[in-house]
Amino acid sequence: MSQTPSTQRIAITKDGPFLVSGGLPLSEQWIVTNKAGESLEYREGKKYATSAEYALCRCGQSGNKPFCDGTHAKSRFNGTETASRQPYAEQAEVTEGPAMLLTDAQNLCAFARFCDPKGRVWNLVQQPDSPETRQLVKHEAGHCPAGRLIAWDRKSGRPFEPAFEPSIALIEDTAKEVSGPIWVRGGVPIVSADGETYEIRNRATLCRCGKSSNKPFCDGSHAE
Repeated sequence: MSQTPSTQRIAITKDGPFLVSGGLPLSEQWIVTNKAGESLEYREGKKYATSAEYALCRCGQSGNKPFCDGTHAKSRFNGTETASRQPYAEQAEVTEGPAMLLTDAQNLCAFARFCDPKGRVWNLVQQPDSPETRQLVKHEAGHCPAGRLIAWDRKSGRPFEPAFEPSIALIEDTAKEVSGPIWVRGGVPIVSADGETYEIRNRATLCRCGKSSNKPFCDGSHAE
């Protein structure tokens, strides 16, 4: 994970938008699927001009998406944060395999479905060790945008984490034909409305439809 400059962060405002500072790059990431609708890869879409600061809509009702236009005040959006402040390691359950481990904090699920192909990652990690199986587990867990799933090398205890520069992506779900969460990558600090910083992680997804029951994080409600 890259070192994040101290100026780069996302601040959550009370019942208002995400305030992004530090010139974080912003782009679209479209989920690429096969004919069966299974999530396979990401394809970069629109790149937005880099701004030192900008506000991203959190209520889901802006007329200037992905940016805030003040609609949250008119609609009386309730953005109360309900997510656990526990570290990921304390929330996650562990699935053990012969060569790898899989940790899973289910409440962070953003419903991107990269974990489903080829028999599902929870089953794959328990299969006899082979280069093909290892690669599948690393790919499926590593493509989980929320970091709900993390694959670990059992011998060394090290996680297989994708390398990200600090950046923000807007996930577009081609199979569900819906806009997904705000994908925060590369260890960008996320600061709550009460001034506390959530655990800094390589991957996290923030709700931008306003419907999550795990605010500020996505819980897959956009797909409904």
